[in-house]
Amino acid sequence: MQRTDQTIVVLGTGGTIAGTSAAPGDNIGYTAAQLGVVQLVKAVPALAAVPLEPEQVAQVDSKDMDADVWRSLLRRLAHHLARPEVAGVVITHGTDTLEETAWLLQRVLAPGKPVVLTAAMRPATSLQPDGPQNLLDAVTVAQHPGARGVLAVLGGVVHGAADVRKVHTYRVEAFDSGDAGPVGRIEEGRLRLFRPWPAGEPLAAALVGRLVDGPAWPRVDIVLSHAGVDGTLVDALVERGTRGIVVAGTGHGTVHHVLEAALLRARSAGVRVLRCSRVAGGPVFAQPDDVLPAGGERSPYQARIELLLQLLAD
Repeated sequence: MQRTDQTIVVLGTGGTIAGTSAAPGDNIGYTAAQLGVVQLVKAVPALAAVPLEPEQVAQVDSKDMDADVWRSLLRRLAHHLARPEVAGVVITHGTDTLEETAWLLQRVLAPGKPVVLTAAMRPATSLQPDGPQNLLDAVTVAQHPGARGVLAVLGGVVHGAADVRKVHTYRVEAFDSGDAGPVGRIEEGRLRLFRPWPAGEPLAAALVGRLVDGPAWPRVDIVLSHAGVDGTLVDALVERGTRGIVVAGTGHGTVHHVLEAALLRARSAGVRVLRCSRVAGGPVFAQPDDVLPAGGERSPYQARIELLLQLLAD
């Protein structure tokens, strides 16, 4: 049974879900982040009876997501999650970097209440927008008794922050949870749960404070291993002061020998390096003879956040 007497905070950050286009049939040539979160909530009549508290945190196309917006989100989430009358928080977001934001929030906060990201593949002006249903489903999950952790709800599917990936450039069914599978599904307005909610331990308060209100975050970059690659990009990044590099390797995290040599030079210069795979599914297992440390089940984008948090903890 859903909790209907507690507040759900809805934090808006922009994205396609808040986008508009000149022609209703145009689902590509739109401008993201045009409508405010209050407008998004009012566009869903079924939410009228729900005690919602909308708040605009940012208004960006999520391809432009940055540390400033992440800091603002962390700050506002910490505030709202501490309020006893708040059952959970929904975040309207763009699809492009949703998986990165989800993992950052889970790693930093590991909240005991639900934090549910939702988004849309079609703008609000589409003939068949997916945003309103996604928002309604996200609120349904946020109201569910016992819900916790950072989740993503899109297309009726509930994904955990550790597993959610964008896997298609255009289709409405653009997200997947890979080998882990979804946490659950929304069916006829009700949640069917398949596995436990995301769990974890929040970061120490001092580290969270440094992350939110401290100096600029250290630079961490991602490079790609591919046929014919050399070490030019790595050498340039070291010159520009990067503190960490994630290499998205081929297959099971394999790295071209020339690129590997450049990464070893970077590590000798004090740069932290983590090795992942550019392949959409599957982990990179650690081996005794690894030259570069493996990123395990983390995607290159999640591994970048891991390196960032490691550097901030130093």
